[in-house]
Amino acid sequence: MLKKLPLLFLLLSGLIFSNGFTPAMAAGGVQALDSLSSSLGLGEDENEILEPDQAFQFGYELKGNTVNAHWEIAADHYMYRDKFKLVIKEGSGVTIGKVNYQKGDIKDDEFFGKIEVYHNKTDVQIPLVNSTDKVVLTKLKITYQGCAEKTGICYPPIHKTIEVKINPGGSTTAVTPQAASTSPASDTSGFVSEQDQYEQLLGSGQLWKIIIGFFLGGLALAFTACMYPMIPILSSIIVGQGEKVTTAGAFMMSLVYVEAMALTFGTMGLLVSLVSGSFNIQAYFQSPFILIPFALIFVALAFSMFGFFTIQLPASLQGKLSQISNNQKGGNLVGVAIMGILSALIIGPCAGPIIIGALTLAAKEGDMFLGFISMFVLGNGLGLPLLVIGTTGGKFLPKAGTWMDIVKYTAGVILLAIAISMLERISFIPVPYIMGMWALLFIVSGVYLGALEPIKEGASGWKKFWKGAGVYLIIYGLVVLLGGLSGARNFNDPLHGSAFISKSGGSSAEQSSHLKFQRIKTVKDLDAALKQAKAQGKGVMLDFYADWCTYCKTYEDYVFSDANVQKLLKANFVLIQADVTANDELDKQLLAHVKVTAPPAILFFDKSSLKEKKKFRIVGAMNVEQFTTRVNLAIK
Repeated sequence: MLKKLPLLFLLLSGLIFSNGFTPAMAAGGVQALDSLSSSLGLGEDENEILEPDQAFQFGYELKGNTVNAHWEIAADHYMYRDKFKLVIKEGSGVTIGKVNYQKGDIKDDEFFGKIEVYHNKTDVQIPLVNSTDKVVLTKLKITYQGCAEKTGICYPPIHKTIEVKINPGGSTTAVTPQAASTSPASDTSGFVSEQDQYEQLLGSGQLWKIIIGFFLGGLALAFTACMYPMIPILSSIIVGQGEKVTTAGAFMMSLVYVEAMALTFGTMGLLVSLVSGSFNIQAYFQSPFILIPFALIFVALAFSMFGFFTIQLPASLQGKLSQISNNQKGGNLVGVAIMGILSALIIGPCAGPIIIGALTLAAKEGDMFLGFISMFVLGNGLGLPLLVIGTTGGKFLPKAGTWMDIVKYTAGVILLAIAISMLERISFIPVPYIMGMWALLFIVSGVYLGALEPIKEGASGWKKFWKGAGVYLIIYGLVVLLGGLSGARNFNDPLHGSAFISKSGGSSAEQSSHLKFQRIKTVKDLDAALKQAKAQGKGVMLDFYADWCTYCKTYEDYVFSDANVQKLLKANFVLIQADVTANDELDKQLLAHVKVTAPPAILFFDKSSLKEKKKFRIVGAMNVEQFTTRVNLAIK
């Protein structure tokens, strides 16, 4: 949000392993059909629906350190070559070598077009490598999937976990029983979505990989726009300590802030693993009943920074807190921790691929430890730049004089900016009002910098510099006001989408009008839209939107408004959108139905099977080029 703040604000504040698409019915649905068949006296019919373990009989043997897995496939059934998934669930130091698959048959599948499948039987050789010097008891999870030819039923993914003892060493390759096929016959089979990459990392069960992967993912997430408001919040906390702040004190406050934020993310992962993803804690903290009071608190804190009044607690409570504070180094660390928790819940990063992957796997596996540790480590990676900024900021802050007043005033302006950024997530506040607030903030800041005061003879270079900065802010504020009154809604780009610029033939004139979506609310609405699309011979693109989702608005303003994107989407998809701002029961049911944790999320459904092409699901931000590339992959 603060990435492009004008000069005044810049003074202080300075994401892989595919799960693949699963064209599956629920297991209960298969059993229900089987039961119905029997009750109608059709149990002996040639189209009898077999149980999954009857249709695909699994067995294995261990030769050396290689697992030879074997499947007997029932007549008129087949297994997908590219739906195999192998994961080490237990066994430190054991990895999977190069797996050998038999060459399959090329089938013109109703779901995917031409794809490699197995009939009758197949063998897969899975070499396991033990990098330790002792025998390791390991658990290997094997996932596979297949369909019935005549009935057209596709079974859910089948999971088998085997336990084997692996001796030290082992080859990284296995002997090929027949001509091996190392890649499926699909142009997009090698594509791995960001979410699937992190789901597979978490599902590997290897703790060191999880820690490193999610720490690096959090570090990358730290440089996204949604994170920038945390910089001035932490800076304001340190500034509030005044001239007594030391480098050690600034480090301690920054550390407490970051760890409180990381613990909050960890708790989110733990909660999701407990309730299987039905509880989206961040969505609850985007309610107007939460955002408005906290925005008012930030406004009050800002005006206190400006010296309009002093915020004081009752004398008795103030005395107790003062005593606690004096026993701490660098200020009231309890208050700093509370700000870290609130920052993670309210001003924290928009849901991106890394967070979605972690929360989805935690919900799917129900593993509380993995849910907690992955999100906790992610929070620490995300907070590392904050730790550096907070510590060095404390070292270089001015220690005395009028500069401290300037720093306090600037911190006040930043607090007001954060308050406005909270309010703009609330749908019932008109966009021109929000843009007017931003404009007022810029203009008043320019006045305070002396933009309207004459420069006296002999004035210093700094005086002239601040006057110039003030004039710039007033002009920028007027541009924001003009943009807001003419249809723009982004103060960082105040003329984008402006009717004034469009009529003048400017850059916005090159953009098409907003992409038109069919709105849905319930699972029933989604099913109806899918059937409608099938009748038209088109796929479906489902966009999840929320007013409090920053990336969602970026898609609307900069991606969905692109003429080429609109042409591509309209030619190939029926476009539907679910607004989950309210996060009510119907919203949660729809999110759970398609296994989406939070927006932004864009899903693509196949025009023939009406099943989601899950590997092409989009989470997080994309620009026009990236989005177009993903859509073209989803069309194939």
